Amino acid sequence: MATLDELLHPITTAQFFAEYDGRKPLYIPAGSEDRKREILTWAAFNGVLGQSTVWTAQNLRLMRDHVPVPADQYCDRIVGNGMPIMRVAPAKVDMFLSAGASLVANDVLYLHPPLTAIGRTLSETFAAQIGANVYCSFEGVRAFGTHFDYHDVLVVHTEGEKVWNLYANQAPNPIDPIPDTAESRRWFEQSRGALLQQVTMRPGDVLYLPRGWYHDALASDGASLHVTFSITPMYGRSLLSLLDNAAMQDPRFRAWLPSARAEGGAALSRTLSEMGQLLADLMATRAFHDEVAMAQERMVPRPSAYGLPQRKPVTLYRVTGLAFPPAATGVGVALDWAGQQREFSLEALVALFDFVSEGDIRAGVAAAEKAGAITRAPG
Repeated sequence: MATLDELLHPITTAQFFAEYDGRKPLYIPAGSEDRKREILTWAAFNGVLGQSTVWTAQNLRLMRDHVPVPADQYCDRIVGNGMPIMRVAPAKVDMFLSAGASLVANDVLYLHPPLTAIGRTLSETFAAQIGANVYCSFEGVRAFGTHFDYHDVLVVHTEGEKVWNLYANQAPNPIDPIPDTAESRRWFEQSRGALLQQVTMRPGDVLYLPRGWYHDALASDGASLHVTFSITPMYGRSLLSLLDNAAMQDPRFRAWLPSARAEGGAALSRTLSEMGQLLADLMATRAFHDEVAMAQERMVPRPSAYGLPQRKPVTLYRVTGLAFPPAATGVGVALDWAGQQREFSLEALVALFDFVSEGDIRAGVAAAEKAGAITRAPG
């Protein structure tokens, strides 16, 4: 699944963004296409769960009748490095699954290469933070009641069958999670609206739900397995921290604010108006645009790729004090860091700034060497 076109086939990426993105659900039956189900088979999921030291009460949950099973009932308390850890006990998990509980394995994006590959595709396409959770349910068991998510959702069903109820209502751009209580569960049921669509998900089927869309699901035939990819782009609040960093470079934002009593409040009003304009001007700059673009690029998953027993070579450079040549934003940031070092390695630069193309960094380093800003150092 190298592209979104492959994941959404026969819907094209262009059609998805024109008709569905953020607007309405999209259900894509697998039809005769069964490659999508291969992203997580039962055997692969058992292998993921078999990485026993990964799983704690923080990332593996059991749900029964919409209620979480208490961690101390399926975990062992382990002391590691002086800190207590609630480590999942497989035998106890099996016991609850046999009794009808559902299993939710969170944060699996980097635990199975096919999921990592899809996560990278989604992140690059949506400029978003991507998560991946796996849901294992059994016939007649509903792990969660009606709810909506605080991010877009892309579901790939891989084993068994599950019925999804999609309701008519959509919460407008929710960002703050609602605590799971009996009262909140009633509120979801009362505010979800009429049943809009009922979908039976089978192996290879894909379902897209925009943020805030009310839904619930129930396994309908034996054991069911699906992967949910969460898609969370940056939004307005995300800019505030970036603005803070950029604004603090201007001494006017480090100055004291006048008292609200000065000039009958006119001094404070004038200062606030001036600073508001400064922020507007700052956000309109190419430099701030590039800062946001780099923040988006940092969210792209990058799978680890070790090549032991071979070790990568180390190419050392020494900074001469001469000016570095101009470079594109990402490369420029990397070279700015390099310029502050007495000595650095090309490989360290690539690793530290992995959100920038390695080829671009190498080209930037070559240009800096040609300009005399750096020189090779003995390794």
